[in-house]
Amino acid sequence: MWNYEKRLQYPVKITQTNPKIAQIIITQFGGPDGELAASMRYLSQRYTMPYKEVTGILTDIGTEELAHMEMICAIVYQLTKDLTPEEIERSGFAPYYVDHTLALWPQAASGTPWTATVFQSKGDPITDLHEDLAAEQKARTTYDNILRLVKDPEICDPIRFLRQREIVHYQRFGESLRLVQDRLDSRNFYAFNPEFDK
Repeated sequence: MWNYEKRLQYPVKITQTNPKIAQIIITQFGGPDGELAASMRYLSQRYTMPYKEVTGILTDIGTEELAHMEMICAIVYQLTKDLTPEEIERSGFAPYYVDHTLALWPQAASGTPWTATVFQSKGDPITDLHEDLAAEQKARTTYDNILRLVKDPEICDPIRFLRQREIVHYQRFGESLRLVQDRLDSRNFYAFNPEFDK
């Protein structure tokens, strides 16, 4: 089903380590609005989507979110690669280091570990697509916040790319919601689930 190319969707080439920024960026790996949650959300929701076109969009975007997760991990890895114990201590990265050394582990910027409770998969196309629209806006807002805090162009460049993709995903989910609403044979489609209500 998938072809994997050994390259990132967008290049990440960070030359200066910065564990303080890594602690912020990691939220887009394992935070509540991060790429791991997005990929799991869309790849789970696609199974009960009653319309093939929307299933395809969920599959495409869910797969792309895996590529985004890979980019975030590359950013965090490059920001923390080869840190000395003194740099780790000085930067406030020691609590993460004690638990994970410099390995990538999904958590929010607050240190809260990733959990599947941050996303929904309800089996109702209207519910799920509204969840997806909100998720893309929350991810965009998180990228906006990161860009307000980070000024290094080597970091900001891939973050801007990821932010732009959130906007595109939001538009695609908007198109999907319109498609679902147009196909529902009910005046009150908010109370109708085509998966069960025939």
